[in-house]
Amino acid sequence: MNNDNKQFLITVVVASVIISSIFGASAGFLAVNNTQTRHLLAKVFSGLSLEQNIGLEQKTVQVEESSAVVSAVEKVNPAVVSVIVTKDLPKIENFYYSPFGNDDFFNEFFGSDFLVPGQRQNGTEKTEVGGGSGFIISTDGLVVTNRHVVLDEKAEYTVLMNDGQKYNATVLARDSVNDLAILKVDASDLPTVELGDSDNIKVGQTAIAIGNALGEFRNTVSTGVVSGLARSVVAGGGGFSENLTNLIQTDASINPGNSGGPLLNIAGQVIGINTAVAQGAQGIGFAIPIN
Repeated sequence: MNNDNKQFLITVVVASVIISSIFGASAGFLAVNNTQTRHLLAKVFSGLSLEQNIGLEQKTVQVEESSAVVSAVEKVNPAVVSVIVTKDLPKIENFYYSPFGNDDFFNEFFGSDFLVPGQRQNGTEKTEVGGGSGFIISTDGLVVTNRHVVLDEKAEYTVLMNDGQKYNATVLARDSVNDLAILKVDASDLPTVELGDSDNIKVGQTAIAIGNALGEFRNTVSTGVVSGLARSVVAGGGGFSENLTNLIQTDASINPGNSGGPLLNIAGQVIGINTAVAQGAQGIGFAIPIN
């Protein structure tokens, strides 16, 4: 039984006791106090009705917010991409060889079947070495991501759309100050995001993060709030480190692979670029303001 129903039952019992007491009195007393009884019952049930209405309003607000988040994600999802990082790495193969080379004495003593395992390079092969996220800002294929996602100038980059379509990407620019980069793919009529105004966001407002979580689960959605503004952190990993300032703090989950993905407001507008997460803590992530 939910709290509303419990409260309703308790209130009705109390009202019934009051009514029984009143009707157990003399007829004259009932006649004199009938007006007071009606007023008392009116107060009891009007209060109950008000609390029920408040509960209904809260449920309505929750449903409306949930629907707004769904609409925001559906609006932006087609323009959110995964950035795949690949490199030509040595291809290693296993083989067996005689440790004695052409030494006839030892080969005869141990036999020709005495071999030991070894490894050797046999050319190169393209290997996925990393991944991140991004979002499309122009129909002709400009993609925003983090600089640390595309830091390796010797690597190759592929943009993977949410529908599975792949495009080779070229890095047009890397901004060493703001951890930003611009990619270009050879395509047209691509879906794009709508940019919001990060100067007008408020602490406590809804925040939605989308990205290629763990480099495996593309367009993963998490929700939270804007937890703070104008944060400064030292972010780094894999020998890469930089000082970032004026960041948006959020408790929407930002996982490895989310870097470069959008942080949205409830209207589905991009207000930030997900860039870092505090290791060893829960619910502390950071995004670069879109402005």
